[in-house]
Amino acid sequence: MNLKAFFEPVSLSELRHIDNVFLGAVACVMMLGIVMVSSASVFLSESNYGHPYYFMTRQIVYLFIGLVFGYVMLSVPTERLQQYSVWLMAFSLLLLVLVLVPGIGKTVNGSRRWINLVVFNLQASEVAKVCMVVYVSGYLVRRADRVREKLIGSGMPMVVSFLFLVFLLLEPDFGASVVLVGTVIALLFIAGAPIYQFIGLVIAVVAALGLVAVSESYRIKRLMNFVDPWADPFNDGYQLSQALIAYGRGEWFGLGLGNSVQKLAYLPEAHTDFVFSVWVEETGLLGGFLLLAVFGVLVSRAFKIGQRAMGLGRFFQGYMSFGLAILILAQVIINVGVNTGFLPTKGLTLPLISYGGSSLIITLGSLFVIARVDIENRRLAQAKPEDKKRTTASEKFEEMSSV
Repeated sequence: MNLKAFFEPVSLSELRHIDNVFLGAVACVMMLGIVMVSSASVFLSESNYGHPYYFMTRQIVYLFIGLVFGYVMLSVPTERLQQYSVWLMAFSLLLLVLVLVPGIGKTVNGSRRWINLVVFNLQASEVAKVCMVVYVSGYLVRRADRVREKLIGSGMPMVVSFLFLVFLLLEPDFGASVVLVGTVIALLFIAGAPIYQFIGLVIAVVAALGLVAVSESYRIKRLMNFVDPWADPFNDGYQLSQALIAYGRGEWFGLGLGNSVQKLAYLPEAHTDFVFSVWVEETGLLGGFLLLAVFGVLVSRAFKIGQRAMGLGRFFQGYMSFGLAILILAQVIINVGVNTGFLPTKGLTLPLISYGGSSLIITLGSLFVIARVDIENRRLAQAKPEDKKRTTASEKFEEMSSV
């Protein structure tokens, strides 16, 4: 493979013209993430590793790796992602298989979800979700008419999703399964799948995931604890009850950064899955709303970039931007829902905020892909009218030939 043909670095002037609001929201969330990992993990770091900033130091290393990976993705033309979308899907499926192979997959807290890469543990589901968005985006362009007119058009993405679902549930990773399938259904709806197909898919998926949820005793316990965590606050309901105590202590304005009590070994996973509870305890309900507002700005600008791509006839780029934004939005909703007791406990991190190498690196990579879409949108918008027509005709020819 000719690497020069695969990569196309952007110029400094183009970097300056990326959506400033989008970049500002990403930078703001990243900085808040470093602050919260530092605060929420200080007691655990001191107790287990003898250094108060052990997890913060590792998170900064992950952030640096994520920025390097993000720049690499920024240098990849989106047409290349479309060209290799099927291969990316196959690669991510292979990772899900390798996770289950003894000696390769790493087990933590009873779940086999990681592959040890020495520097960090790669969570295969994080790669799978992003690659699935790229694959479905390419499929929706290749089979646009079939998706809008025939039931079989929506069938292929759902078949592939079901295959991913099987391996995710074997890990098990129920939260990632919900996010992946929900994102695929949302993309089918955006692409114009008939409303009866959309409703039918939603009903079928909810029924299937409901059966999966009650198929294991530990999942039933989680559901019961979610309904009333105070029924057993010192055993099965302990984590959620401690998270709710953090909200009560934070009140409106919080205890101040670094002053959380729940992070002092009271709230399990305070620096990962339940970092939002510590954030609200330290900054109050207003701080929680502020963080959600920043996420809202980030996601809305990503949707805006995708909408602009669709308006320019760049449907793959539009679907991909929508899908990556939906992934982040879904994880924020589920994580905050779990933290506040509105949803059953699931092992999903808060994007860019929770501690974790895979989530941070892959999320940054996906955000830089959206930034690449914005750069290409601006290139096309600034092109001469005749060049724009020629580019659009070329894209249509490529789409027809790929079908």
